[in-house]
Amino acid sequence: MKETGAPIRITSPLDDRVVKSLRAGDQVRITGVLYTARDAAHKRLVDGLKKGESPPFDLTGQTIYYVGPTPARPGRVIGSAGPTTSGRMDSYTPLLLAHGVKGMIGKGQRSESVKEAIGKYKAIYFAAVGGAGALISRSIKKSEVIAYADLGAEAIHRLEVEEFPAIVINDTEGGDLYEEGKAKYRRGG
Repeated sequence: MKETGAPIRITSPLDDRVVKSLRAGDQVRITGVLYTARDAAHKRLVDGLKKGESPPFDLTGQTIYYVGPTPARPGRVIGSAGPTTSGRMDSYTPLLLAHGVKGMIGKGQRSESVKEAIGKYKAIYFAAVGGAGALISRSIKKSEVIAYADLGAEAIHRLEVEEFPAIVINDTEGGDLYEEGKAKYRRGG
């Protein structure tokens, strides 16, 4: 497992050079644009792609954050914005990666088919800290619903973020921080 150091600052949308340079265990701070999408939005996106429809935003290089933010309190951009369990999006993920998505942010492990697609399409999976939604929301500087408003909290939002904290879990070379952690634990540290 990689030793932790200063976070790597990256910009989203992501390019191949940045994605290929990241390794499982890298701490990052993301600045730029993220799109939110959970289960219902993923289903609509994928169903549309399968019908040959254009997605509601250009998927190329984008990072999707698996979150359903709560309503903003007065004076705030967004409410609590903690990650949801990524595995719920696994059946949709390979097709989205094939259409250009380069990053995903959530919590929890990914399926083997998603890990294979990450390698094939040169993408990256980040984890955000679960239970820290209020803290994470401080890095979100702007939020606007851009698609599927009828889904409420699960609508697709376009977020502008600064120094959004995350850690690389699955990289393009097959690195898996969760598996590395389990192996280290089995060896006794």
